[in-house]
Amino acid sequence: MSDGPWHRRHPIAVDTAIAVCFALLDSGMTLLGATWWPERPGGLAWAMLGVQALACLSLAARRRAPLTVVAVLGAFTLAVTLLISPAHALTPAHPGNVWAPFSTALAAYGPVCYGKNAWNRRAAYLVLGVFTLVVARAWQPSVTVISIGLLRTAVGPLLALYFDARRRLVCALTERAERAERERHLLAERARAEERTRLAGEMHDVVTHRVSLMVLQAGALRVTAPDAATRRAAEELRAAGCQALEELRDLIGILRTAPEGDRTPSVAGFAALVAESTAVGVPAELVERGDPSLASPLVGRTAYRIVREALTNVRKHAPGARVTVRIEYDEARVRVVVSNTRPTAGPNSELARTGSGLGIEGLRRRIELVHGTLRAAGDPDGGFRVEAVLPAYVPTAEPVV
Repeated sequence: MSDGPWHRRHPIAVDTAIAVCFALLDSGMTLLGATWWPERPGGLAWAMLGVQALACLSLAARRRAPLTVVAVLGAFTLAVTLLISPAHALTPAHPGNVWAPFSTALAAYGPVCYGKNAWNRRAAYLVLGVFTLVVARAWQPSVTVISIGLLRTAVGPLLALYFDARRRLVCALTERAERAERERHLLAERARAEERTRLAGEMHDVVTHRVSLMVLQAGALRVTAPDAATRRAAEELRAAGCQALEELRDLIGILRTAPEGDRTPSVAGFAALVAESTAVGVPAELVERGDPSLASPLVGRTAYRIVREALTNVRKHAPGARVTVRIEYDEARVRVVVSNTRPTAGPNSELARTGSGLGIEGLRRRIELVHGTLRAAGDPDGGFRVEAVLPAYVPTAEPVV
């Protein structure tokens, strides 16, 4: 499958073909008397015609060495000018012509178009200024020659500036459109999450109501049943219903959105998390680099959840380990690393059983929603490391407080 237009995939071949075309064009126009060709050409004139063709062929390097191409054609033009006057070795048939080849127009386009930085642009303007003086023969004032020379050397740079400004404008508009698309995607994800939470709440209300009725009826049956087997079955049914209500409450509690005024803490809560961990016997150290204000609210809350989940896992599965929490902020991203050393004892079985085993996967899905990445793996020294990289700014639909 093609990766783009042919001329963009083979720039060297295109430039070589253009150089050959201009060499033939300039040779033909010179022989027709459009530039410096004398009425009675001698050996010197034919030699300079060959040199002109070679100078025009330098256009093949106009992308990689644009200033060199300008220097070659400028040097040829200056040499022809000096041979005509003051050396008088050549006598052009039409003294009022511009003696520079037509290739100079394309050569003048290159330094401005292909300059890679501001320094290259400044050097290009200086070289083009000298180039214009040579082509226009400023030391031999002639309105016609100066006008044509200026036109010859100015059209290329002006076109290059226009195309560069157009390219920058297209890039800016494309970036703005992509940003708007990302914001639309995030808002749509938020709306879907809120709808799922609303449906989960409704399901909780309906199911809780029905199961509560079942529990109440089982309790009444346990009291009024005439035989022990029925009372035992009613008690088992009531206990199962209570357990189902408890599990349903925990599940919906995870799905529900935090109420207004009770939002998950953001970057300001890291110190409290580390202090709590140290207080319960898991030594932890917090290292923050950069400005926390660079993290948008949603990113800060996601980072807080990552640290909280990682510290909880250390308490469950790595007793006796020391923990280091590193947070790095910059303008483009927020990096969260929670690492622990090798544990000094086996996992706490009672604590380990209380988890669902889906904490890391839940974090991974949450991080992917904000276009971040998560890596959780063991270290060679026996420890464990959780590393997340989040974009510093994620737009949301929540109002700015």
